[in-house]
Amino acid sequence: MKISGSSALVTGGGSGLGEATARLLAAEGAIVHVFDRDAAGAERVAAEIGGVAIAGDVTSETDASAALDTAAAAGNGLRILVNCAGIGTAARLLGRDGPMPLDAFERVIRVNLVGTFNMMRLAAARIAETAELEGLGRGVIVNTASVAAFEGQIGQIAYSASKGGIVSMALPAARELARFGIRVNTIAPGLFRTPLLAGLPQEAQDSLAAAIPGPARLGTPEEFADTVRYLVANPYVNGEVIRLDGALRMQPR
Repeated sequence: MKISGSSALVTGGGSGLGEATARLLAAEGAIVHVFDRDAAGAERVAAEIGGVAIAGDVTSETDASAALDTAAAAGNGLRILVNCAGIGTAARLLGRDGPMPLDAFERVIRVNLVGTFNMMRLAAARIAETAELEGLGRGVIVNTASVAAFEGQIGQIAYSASKGGIVSMALPAARELARFGIRVNTIAPGLFRTPLLAGLPQEAQDSLAAAIPGPARLGTPEEFADTVRYLVANPYVNGEVIRLDGALRMQPR
């Protein structure tokens, strides 16, 4: 699908993978809406790329609907949704203090999985109302999972469950939305140089990078964004989950 002139919304666009994606889509000519709970981050990125900043929560129907309505009113309607918003937590199913608190598990599922589903369902309704683009469909949704969906480490049970759910949604969503001309794909990144990892000591970063077969380094947000571009632009890629991890296979801990 043609990116230039398309209206796009990127969740978690105020930093990390979402920021890089927003920047690349804007550079390709899209009308980019930067949606993030961090209003300052969204405003900073939007100002630098000539986009639109929208503060809100992906788990809120009210916030999500308002953001998507704004994006749908731009250009020839909403065409691209990229879900990058997410959180992580480190907690064992059974730790020194007893069972993992249920609310801690529910919060990760709520933001990562339910938030992705919420944005996807509401965006699909709006994309379906747009005109078909010369046999290339109406739009594209790209979700963000993680290699933890496949090789979750000890302490990642909530995060792995949430990302595994995103992986499992890819094919049924693509099959269902195909009749509306909407494609759905998912990226499962490995270890990337996001603000979280960049804040670690260099020794810790080097240790993580050494576990990656090749290239033996952390991935860059720009490499993630370039994969988004491919998934949006190639009209025959649908229902796919692409691992972006340098052949990394996570160990138990």
